[in-house]
Amino acid sequence: MSAFAFFGALELGLIYGLVALGVYLTFRVLDFPDLSVDGTFPMGAAVAATAIVAGINPWVATIMAIIVSAALGWVTAFLTVRCGILNLLASILTSIAAFSINIRIMGRPNIALLGQDTILTPFEAWGDPMYVRPIVVGVLVLFSAWFIVRLLNSDFGLGMRATGVNTRMVAAQGASVGFYTYFCLALSNGFVGFAGALFAQTNSFADVTSGVGTIVVGLAAVILGQTLIPGKKIWVAILAVIVGSVLYRLAVAFALSSGMFGLQASDLNLVTAILVAVALVMPKMKGKLQARKVSGGAV
Repeated sequence: MSAFAFFGALELGLIYGLVALGVYLTFRVLDFPDLSVDGTFPMGAAVAATAIVAGINPWVATIMAIIVSAALGWVTAFLTVRCGILNLLASILTSIAAFSINIRIMGRPNIALLGQDTILTPFEAWGDPMYVRPIVVGVLVLFSAWFIVRLLNSDFGLGMRATGVNTRMVAAQGASVGFYTYFCLALSNGFVGFAGALFAQTNSFADVTSGVGTIVVGLAAVILGQTLIPGKKIWVAILAVIVGSVLYRLAVAFALSSGMFGLQASDLNLVTAILVAVALVMPKMKGKLQARKVSGGAV
């Protein structure tokens, strides 16, 4: 793998680390299967790209992308909490609607950002963009991870974590299960929209189809990371999903660039499916091996 491919995969892995953080909040913390991220990711890219082309400051455009994406997550929560729609179906409906909304936002299926200033433009003067951009993105991801760790370790975060474990207990304590659901889904999709905005600015385009398979990548990062770096502490789990995202992207880049097994760029979805399957099987295999060791020691 060339240095360009390595740092490109590292940068993309860090961007999708934000997606993994969002997926971790819904699937692990809230126990809510949210598939709306497939629509939130391109929405963040669409809002940021449209705003930047319109002459808005890139940082303001990125914040706008986060807010709009968070609003989409709020809609999913509304369909579930207030309308009583099954959470899985509610997120699918939101994701489907987001496709048309994204085209409305951009006015066309895609927007190019070539020649436009982005949040990375001022930092590219520090050195070779190939090395500088992953560092800048990494700092943004680490700041986001720090924010989530502080949130989940707070009293409010404890209530949100309890909602994912036992909603009846939370309701019995007088807390609002619906409020935690609204907040967590909005926060999760806000992070995914942030990732979409960064993706558009680092790749110089926003496309309405860029969110296809985002949920699979996020789940792969969460499962792979927590399999390789197990731990019950919040900061360990957050670090694990980011590392999982980076390792996942590096593995895909290595498999495609090395020509392993005759793979080509068109085989990306195949490689993704295989890696996700391996990540799902690894915890079970690890459990069986530990069980055998225990039984062998007992004998």
